[in-house]
Amino acid sequence: MKVTTAALPLLPLCQRLLPGLPGLPGLPGLPGLTSLTGLPGRLTGLSMTLLKASALEVAILAGHLLLYPSGIIQERRSACALPPADSHDPETSPPTPRLPAPTSPPVVLLHGFIDNRSVFLLLRRSLAQHGRHQIESLNYSPLTCDIRTAAELLGRHIDEICERSGSERVDVVGHSLGGLIARYYVQRLGGDLRVRTLVTLGTPHAGTRVIPLANAHPIVRQMRPGSAVIEELTRPSPGCRTRFVSFWSDLDRVMDPLETACLDHPDLSVQNVRVSGIGHLALPVHPAVATGIREALDTAAPQAGTGEGKSTGGLTVA
Repeated sequence: MKVTTAALPLLPLCQRLLPGLPGLPGLPGLPGLTSLTGLPGRLTGLSMTLLKASALEVAILAGHLLLYPSGIIQERRSACALPPADSHDPETSPPTPRLPAPTSPPVVLLHGFIDNRSVFLLLRRSLAQHGRHQIESLNYSPLTCDIRTAAELLGRHIDEICERSGSERVDVVGHSLGGLIARYYVQRLGGDLRVRTLVTLGTPHAGTRVIPLANAHPIVRQMRPGSAVIEELTRPSPGCRTRFVSFWSDLDRVMDPLETACLDHPDLSVQNVRVSGIGHLALPVHPAVATGIREALDTAAPQAGTGEGKSTGGLTVA
């Protein structure tokens, strides 16, 4: 194999797109480029994996663009709340009983930046087919400019779900920004009283540096490393009752660095699950990830508030 110096300007791009790509021998000023041994096989494997993941991302994006209009309107709520106290005479008619609390808590789905609830069509169907019949999605406006405000809205939404369903707590699944909003609600607004398990999918827990031009949007600036919101989330959270499960992908190009989607906090009970073979858009769509989410929601949480129970896992889907 012969590589000429004409290819040198492309090396940084190739190394960015193909993590783990070895270097080239005999080229000055390129530390760490030592051996081509095994390069053809490794490069072919990486290229095929990236090609499959990229093709899947494009297909998902195309499908999501078609479904997007169906998710713009907020979903209708199930009418299961008690009637107002003055709607009947307690001396002449029996009170309407509250619905019994379900065996499994309701599931709340929260989408990512510039998205809506339609992204969860397949995940919602999977959860429903496996016994989760109380599933609700919250749409927040793409014009929302503050994670804190969105977290307050989420809190009101969850309170209303608990009131209607008779359940004291809910489970939450958040994709990308949605996971960060839910985490802020849990850690900073007392949401650990309401959220039993929080599953995040490709969420920039430590902030992401991708797409610098997007900084024009205030909420994107809040997702940058070192922002005030990210700094708030690093503060102590003693006694937090919520269990966290964070799915992160080794091919997620929205996360920079990739490990920012891992959650690391000394006061939180956390399980980080590495997903191999798919990108950012596929996380709330892929059936193997849906299976992992169901298992995470069905797993009993460790003793809350201890900061113990940190673990890692892996999931290869392609």
